[in-house]
Amino acid sequence: MQITILGGTGMIGQALKQHLSSQHTVELYGRQVFSQPEKLLEAIKDAEIIIQLAGANIGARWNPVYKQEIWDSRIDTTRMLAQALQETANPPRVFCASAIGFYPQAEACEHHYTEKDVQPGEDFLAQLSVAWEEEAKKLVAPELLTITRFGVVLSPKGGALAKMLPAFKFGLGGPVAGGRQCFSWIDIDDLCRAYAWLIQQPQMHGTFNLTAPHPLAQKAFAETLGEVLHRPTILPLPLWQLKLMFGEGAQVLTHSASVYPQRLLDEGFEFKYPDAKSSLKHLLT
Repeated sequence: MQITILGGTGMIGQALKQHLSSQHTVELYGRQVFSQPEKLLEAIKDAEIIIQLAGANIGARWNPVYKQEIWDSRIDTTRMLAQALQETANPPRVFCASAIGFYPQAEACEHHYTEKDVQPGEDFLAQLSVAWEEEAKKLVAPELLTITRFGVVLSPKGGALAKMLPAFKFGLGGPVAGGRQCFSWIDIDDLCRAYAWLIQQPQMHGTFNLTAPHPLAQKAFAETLGEVLHRPTILPLPLWQLKLMFGEGAQVLTHSASVYPQRLLDEGFEFKYPDAKSSLKHLLT
């Protein structure tokens, strides 16, 4: 199949291209493809599958200007894609990213949110996810649209894990903001495998949680990371320090929700790295 990845120059897009290229023809474009309608039309004209990932890095320090960029870079690009798709004779299948920030926060890991839970949270991350998904629903007919809600994607090449590694490797790591928050994550390889699997299932559409089936408390994740690296995890990172580092963006690291990949499991997808220890061993050893 001809696959076009939009906003794909980051960690996830690069990993998807590498994984999918073994069976498909994959073209990857950064956000600059949205600078002119003609560029976007040219990029998608032959696509059978479009993967929309465009959006400013949510893991950076937020100020009011950057917070608006986080919003606009997702909403505006998806609107532009919808306009471009109106000019295509044969609409492709579209996979639009979203995030588990959609769900309300819940401190404990006992209650799982699944795709059947339709009531969103009220914070900025939830509002962003809701707005992004509403724009995504305008892209193509429902039977051609898949919305993928990402958990925290684990990779040593970027994202939260890459930020944590330097401190943990020096034995200076520990739980973040108390460590009680529920940490819903997915191994980068399982994320790519899930995309490849969904692409091969044209009858599947709608919303899928891309999270591993075993979320855990952030403190337990930190301890597992220390165990895999053979380092102590005795130095906590308090919330006030996070806010100094990331401003309002600290909420990305303190968001707490147990999100379960119910639809993937019900449809028969098998995770290669279902728990944090197997994932971290795979990624770091």
